[in-house]
Amino acid sequence: MNSILIVGAGGREHAILKALLRSDRPLCMYAYPGNPGMEKDGCMLVDKKINNWDELADWARDNEIDLTVVGPEIPLVEGIVDSFKTKGLTIFGPSKDAARIEGSKAFSKELMKKYQIPTAEYDLFSSKSDALRYLEKKGAPIVIKVSGLAAGKGAIVCNSMEEAKRALDEIFDAKSFGSAGETVVIEEKMEGEEASVFVLTDGKTYRILPVSQDHKAIGEKDTGPNTGGMGAYAPAPVVDNQLLLEIEQNIVVPTIRAMDQEGSLYKGLLYVGIMITKDGPRVVEYNCRFGDPETQAVLPLVSCDWYEVFKACALGNLATVKWSVSSGYCVAVVLASKGYPGEYEKGKPVTGIEEAEQTKSNIDVYHAGTAFDENEDLITNGGRVLAVSAWAETLIDAIGFAYEGVAEINFEGKVFRRDIAAKGLTRLKKRV
Repeated sequence: MNSILIVGAGGREHAILKALLRSDRPLCMYAYPGNPGMEKDGCMLVDKKINNWDELADWARDNEIDLTVVGPEIPLVEGIVDSFKTKGLTIFGPSKDAARIEGSKAFSKELMKKYQIPTAEYDLFSSKSDALRYLEKKGAPIVIKVSGLAAGKGAIVCNSMEEAKRALDEIFDAKSFGSAGETVVIEEKMEGEEASVFVLTDGKTYRILPVSQDHKAIGEKDTGPNTGGMGAYAPAPVVDNQLLLEIEQNIVVPTIRAMDQEGSLYKGLLYVGIMITKDGPRVVEYNCRFGDPETQAVLPLVSCDWYEVFKACALGNLATVKWSVSSGYCVAVVLASKGYPGEYEKGKPVTGIEEAEQTKSNIDVYHAGTAFDENEDLITNGGRVLAVSAWAETLIDAIGFAYEGVAEINFEGKVFRRDIAAKGLTRLKKRV
């Protein structure tokens, strides 16, 4: 029996666990820190106090872990892969150097410029006065991004000069983003529709997963403040086969090659955020890991031995792996706490998860912000609490099944969008 450690505690990590468990391979699963849903599915949570990634690597070695899969970006940017490899352990994810592609927007923008990978026009600044001069020259609308990690909140779309100046005040004067805002990227605001492209790679060979589309805003029709993501679906019909080929040739292949040429061979999951503009696809951002909630919509569509896939990426033999992709669709709807992405309450009892999963055999419920109270009852413990995913041959069926599952789950202040995948449905209807 093979043993796997999953690093992370959100819906993405729960989706990775369920994907691993869908294969026929017998597995012994661990998670650090994990969540109640992962534990319910038979995953053992690491119960040792861990102070740094070297200590977690020691735990993995002592417990004879065959493969570690890293979910979130922070461990990757901090060098967890390097720590594990130093101790002779197999781990899925990019090295600290390669993870700069997400950890430093300055690095990724300069990489795209050097290797002529299409993206928004931009400039970099480390002083407010220089940034203001650039703003006066370029005007609005414009996008201001902090270079470092900011939990998905580091990109500020400014539709007026007043908004842009306030953003610079927050970054440079109030230091709202801390060290992440020491360098700022100011770039043109691209117009178009976004899509998320996941690429598995061992540094040389690559495989592109079904293209998905996230819903970042809290409200229907993309209104209200941005969140970590309120739902996703795949495959997104905004990217047809011809467009995907263009993305592959002009963005995916040059990016993997560029990282190799820069001495930062990229192994793991490369997330490419794409804006489909009138001039073609351009890169919005890179991430060094699976997206959340896109993972919850993508992985159920892929049939393979995920243990073999993750290990092949780590060891450099992805070309030998076989898999099949469903001809259908998957829709993931996030259930959030009232007040999210601002202040929200915790500790609300959660019911109906088992009923939701029993509604149909093609429904999964992924835990993100849950916990057990002193009575071992499930309660809310985060902004994004759960995600309900459903898959079917048609997009409209997948949407219907997902919302059937959503209707079964209850907690005080439950918030969710009712239009997840509506854009895809509209696009498909236009094709008929």
